[in-house]
Amino acid sequence: MSKSFSDSYKAAGVDVVAGYESVELIKKHVAKTQIKGVMSAIGGFGGLFELDTNEFKHPVLVSGTDGVGTKLKLAFIMDKHDTVGIDCVAMCVNDIVCSGAKPLIFLDYIAVGKNVPTKIEKIVSGVADGCVMAGCALIGGETAEMPGFYSVDEYDIAGFSVGAVDKEKIIDSSSQQAGDVLIGLASSGVHSNGYSLVRKVFEMTPESLKRTLPEYNGKTLGEVLLTPTKIYVKPILKLMEDVKVKSVCHVTGGGFYENIPRMIKDGLCARIEKAKAPVLPIFDIIMREGKIPERDMYNTFNMGIGMVVAVSAEDCEKAVASLKASGETPYVIGEIVKGSDKIELI
Repeated sequence: MSKSFSDSYKAAGVDVVAGYESVELIKKHVAKTQIKGVMSAIGGFGGLFELDTNEFKHPVLVSGTDGVGTKLKLAFIMDKHDTVGIDCVAMCVNDIVCSGAKPLIFLDYIAVGKNVPTKIEKIVSGVADGCVMAGCALIGGETAEMPGFYSVDEYDIAGFSVGAVDKEKIIDSSSQQAGDVLIGLASSGVHSNGYSLVRKVFEMTPESLKRTLPEYNGKTLGEVLLTPTKIYVKPILKLMEDVKVKSVCHVTGGGFYENIPRMIKDGLCARIEKAKAPVLPIFDIIMREGKIPERDMYNTFNMGIGMVVAVSAEDCEKAVASLKASGETPYVIGEIVKGSDKIELI
């Protein structure tokens, strides 16, 4: 146990002893994320990881960083903090795997108005759960108590992940051609984007978030909106083993119109058939109650498709089978055609 304490600092709003208690509480969650290569224990000044050069012959490091955004407001209102960590991990590792990289390490940064060790433990438990889903190790992080900057009941969380891929296995769009097919992987819900609009559509009070949704068998609106972002790392890495993956897109902020063009080679266009990409009920509810034009919905939300992969037409059946075997719900939602617009929704 540390002998460090400061009554003066505590009087100013920073409790260093609570910080030490938080570290002790999260150690068991960090431990379950450990994988081969981890060389450091939580609590040091830096996270050490030894890259397995037998697994990666010509390794290229791929990194990603992100946060959870205003979805955190729901966690505050509902006083539920054990899933937002999954969102934080997902937003980083889902980006990394788009390059074909295997996420290896993750670090988090949590800034709070007041350090409540049990709340920190819940947040980090979600981060650890996300790391386990992604197959990466939580090797460090930081908790900053910032009185006067955040209110005592609020916090922010951001994350950073690094993965690796063999240079010759990097996924890009160079091999794309007209006739390739686009397969969409079902999302778990709104994921972690568009919540500023969500919060404008719905009244964000504890009472209103308890409203039950018949479309979700009586789940509350709050439960549906707080559903964590799906992590697609393991299914995509398995798909890479089974077929040639030509490009991958993580459908995040900006929806279809901003993200899908990023996976498309110049001179080609993603022709998406909306009828083949089932829209989740929550998006119908948002569109109806917010009176939001359909075009704006597809330019803001994932609409039920969290990832899109491009494969050759001859590999389509095998790719769908691989994704189903990994527990995903894939849909053949379109094809790549010649054109300069990069995306066309029909």
